[in-house]
Amino acid sequence: MADLVYPPVIAVVKGVWKYLGFKFDFQGEHNVPRKGGAILAINHTSYLDFALAGTAALPAKRYVRFMAKKEIFDNKIAGPLMRGMHHINVDRSNGSASFVGALRALKSGEIIGIFPEGTISTSFEIKGLKSGAVRLAIGAGVPVIPTIVWGGQRVYTKGVKPSFKRANTPVTVSFGEPISYTRDTDIEDAEKHLREVMIEMLRNVQENYPDSHVGQRWAPARLGGTAPAPLN
Repeated sequence: MADLVYPPVIAVVKGVWKYLGFKFDFQGEHNVPRKGGAILAINHTSYLDFALAGTAALPAKRYVRFMAKKEIFDNKIAGPLMRGMHHINVDRSNGSASFVGALRALKSGEIIGIFPEGTISTSFEIKGLKSGAVRLAIGAGVPVIPTIVWGGQRVYTKGVKPSFKRANTPVTVSFGEPISYTRDTDIEDAEKHLREVMIEMLRNVQENYPDSHVGQRWAPARLGGTAPAPLN
């Protein structure tokens, strides 16, 4: 498919990252396939996670098509951009259409980005996962790549006033080893395993993060931060 919108949007986004002074650390980039379909199962801590994960996939020369809620596509400004970048509209009142759209994209060799927690985790821990990523992977015969983004919540997250000041914030994006499934995979077991992998990856990223989490609103209580306790 023609990508006339994605390149200029990337240029703008990179300009924003430069303005903010983000210090990127991309890990496991070799796990992003250079061709063929795959699913990025991404943790969700900030409103910037789409763009951060997409930026981290660029060294592999891949554009990520994200599954995003219908309200974004309904926006007069964001909607045309989302459609132009061939992201996938998720209408929760008609989930089958978005599932079919994602399945079609995967089978045509695209990388799809999914936030299996469904919404931003205000505790910054991994919430319970929905089954969409695993079901799509099985249906399309593609791997799931567990992906962790950490640092974006310091700038723009749910329930906290955004701060777009240049702060030289470290941002880590880590791609885990691809997980493959078969037609007889137990969905519930696969979800549990995926969540366990993502938790382990998140904790590893946090352990190696250059800034202290203690006393920070953007950090989980487990690490001495002041974020709300997990709801589940």
